[in-house]
Amino acid sequence: MSPRQNIVLIGFMGSGKSSIGRLIATKFGFQFLDTDAVIVERAGMEISEIFQRDGEEHFRALETAALESLLHLQRCVIATGGGMVLRERNRELLRELGFVVLLTASEQTIFDRVSRNTKRPLLQTENPRETVAKLLAERQPFYDAAAQWTLDTSRLSHARAADAVIAQARDAFAWQGGE
Repeated sequence: MSPRQNIVLIGFMGSGKSSIGRLIATKFGFQFLDTDAVIVERAGMEISEIFQRDGEEHFRALETAALESLLHLQRCVIATGGGMVLRERNRELLRELGFVVLLTASEQTIFDRVSRNTKRPLLQTENPRETVAKLLAERQPFYDAAAQWTLDTSRLSHARAADAVIAQARDAFAWQGGE
């Protein structure tokens, strides 16, 4: 387990990483960072533009570079993109960064949440519902391999989910000899 006292949120799009992550940071007194926002700022374009112009593989390389640039951080909540776990190197970096929490939700909950957002490049398909199911199934083993703890957010308010993550992180940090 990493000695860094960061909370790293992984999970599928729509699982609540950004919303819950911001709340955790506020309640815990940590800084909040979103790797997608880091990538957008550095690239000077939206993720959908990166996918369209340079392709998914280039975007995945930008994700790895973003993670590597965060390794010096302490006391942060880091929300990651849904596909961050696809590269083995990224899964290693996530663990180096801190306590890795997998936020999950039911397929229906995920679809309900993400279908309201038209900026998700991987859902610009003929059948977004089918795409969600397929991607969830493909990514699950990678999420499981990276996660140190899992929380289903399907039926939890953001506040309750944040409190659960904080309680678990306190235990993890104490085990590491931290706060």
